[in-house]
Amino acid sequence: MRHLMLAAAATLACAAPALSENRIDLIRPDAPELAARGTHPVGVRAASFTDPDRIDVIAATEQGGTPTADRTLQTEIWYPAADATEPGTTYDTILRDGATPTTLTGSAARDAAPADGTFPLVILSHGYPGNRYLMSHLAENLASKGYVVVAADHPDSTYDDQGAFASTLVNRAVDQRFLLDSMAGLEDEVGAITDADNAAIVGYSMGGYGALIFGGAGLSPDAVARTEPERMVPPAGLLDRLAAGSDDHASLVDPRVKAVVAIAPWGRQHDFWDAEGLAGITKPLLLVSGSDDDVSIYDAIRQIYDQTTGTSRHLLTFEHANHNAAAPIPAPAEAWAMSESLGRAPFDHYADAVWDSVRMNNILQHFTTAFLDQHLKAEDRAAFLDLVPDSADGVWSVDDAGTPDDAHSYWAGFPDRSAKGLMFETKPAGQ
Repeated sequence: MRHLMLAAAATLACAAPALSENRIDLIRPDAPELAARGTHPVGVRAASFTDPDRIDVIAATEQGGTPTADRTLQTEIWYPAADATEPGTTYDTILRDGATPTTLTGSAARDAAPADGTFPLVILSHGYPGNRYLMSHLAENLASKGYVVVAADHPDSTYDDQGAFASTLVNRAVDQRFLLDSMAGLEDEVGAITDADNAAIVGYSMGGYGALIFGGAGLSPDAVARTEPERMVPPAGLLDRLAAGSDDHASLVDPRVKAVVAIAPWGRQHDFWDAEGLAGITKPLLLVSGSDDDVSIYDAIRQIYDQTTGTSRHLLTFEHANHNAAAPIPAPAEAWAMSESLGRAPFDHYADAVWDSVRMNNILQHFTTAFLDQHLKAEDRAAFLDLVPDSADGVWSVDDAGTPDDAHSYWAGFPDRSAKGLMFETKPAGQ
């Protein structure tokens, strides 16, 4: 028994340094093919963008009317870097409790010189609450494959400035459009390599809510006319400008956005869209969800999948996963400890009760790469997106040389015995 205890202690001691590094860039040996980092070193730099005279929803709630104020988005921008770039950086941030500091470790290099060329733009948008580092695993991964990626702290929606929910309802899609405009107007060496005319939006939870609106799904009459619950009713009819069929919503939707990825998108469970509004999305769509999502509600996400009939779309489902499926970074070591302000460990903000976070991150990296390559780079990734819907139905059948034969139907890119607990469904436009 003493030997077993000593062995366990030694194992924990060896694991502790890796855990304390809070790495966001881990790729498991059984990760699907397109999760692997690309050929580019990655640079990262901070930038802030200020939208003057944005309607101040918080002040409108407290004072009435439609006062305006500057709205500043603090961002990180990840991008393909010059070949000589030495990898490795850290990100100083805080946990879900809005107070506990933590440091994340990645493979990007701070303020590295950009690579030559131009690269499509990807906008990452966190949940409520969240911050610009919540999906940094995906940001670094996509940048290594030839994308410029920007993620912002959305005001009134971050860990340390979480404000009235109504602000997020009104501002999220507008923030996403403002980020696109800001990156298009960026006049530095990163701006010079950014192809903002060829862009995608990736949103998680409330970021997914914004992404669907920005992608063309105007809000329903029920959403803009509701009078309760109070937290879902912005003042002064401010949701009207996001209504399906309105001129304001039509002017928000942007032809530069070529694809939308919505992870656990919030809203359909409260009828913020109806079938007519969801049919307004004409951009290719990838939906991602856990089958046990009890926040955005899996059945409601399936409604989004069924009702976005104006476009081709996919639904990736993690069986038995909850709301944190795939998007958040692995829980930092500090998140394992009790937080006095939350009354619990912040761990559950990042983790899932069933799935390993790195595993989910890798699967998301794989499918997002295939989807964005297909629609932003015109690369043929159909093999990775045309799959038997239930991974359990895939058959692994290869010859002695490893060449698939006619009976082989296993999910492309997944090693044998690794495509487990997943569904990937596809519908064409018009169905």
